[in-house]
Amino acid sequence: MDRAGKAQALEVLKGIFADSGSVIVTHYSGLTVAELSDLRTKLKAEGASLKVIKNRLAKIALDGKGGDEAQALFQGPVAIAYSPDPVAPAKIADAFAKTNEKLVLVGGIMEEKVLDAGGVKALAKMPSLDQLRGKIIGVIQAPATKVAGVLQAPAGQLARVVSAYSKKDAA
Repeated sequence: MDRAGKAQALEVLKGIFADSGSVIVTHYSGLTVAELSDLRTKLKAEGASLKVIKNRLAKIALDGKGGDEAQALFQGPVAIAYSPDPVAPAKIADAFAKTNEKLVLVGGIMEEKVLDAGGVKALAKMPSLDQLRGKIIGVIQAPATKVAGVLQAPAGQLARVVSAYSKKDAA
């Protein structure tokens, strides 16, 4: 890679570290091209991406963020999974690592905090952003539904009473 290519790759990595909700660092040694393509497809379906990177460029792109702990993540054959949604890449990488022992979760970086492999697995167990949004909407809508039911009940009872009197008078 020439100097211009390295400068361009460095800018891409800086953008990834700045804009991503989380960056999951993995070792991919031993994975075939087909397996990496399968992982990329699964990540892309959730709006995440996978990129094989050079460790030296990653350490420069971090620019001291995360300290020595973050620098230590980038050793050996490293690929990063990243997305604006902090949970999506962790979920997919963790699920893939469970079915394929060649993919090893090393750690991650989330908002300048460094996660170890256990932290990435804990992040993977959290609900996704869309699931959280659904739960919040459900919580917000529940009181309105209950209020509507309470307000309708007296009118329904009154209608039943009037109907009962009309049937009684007709008989």
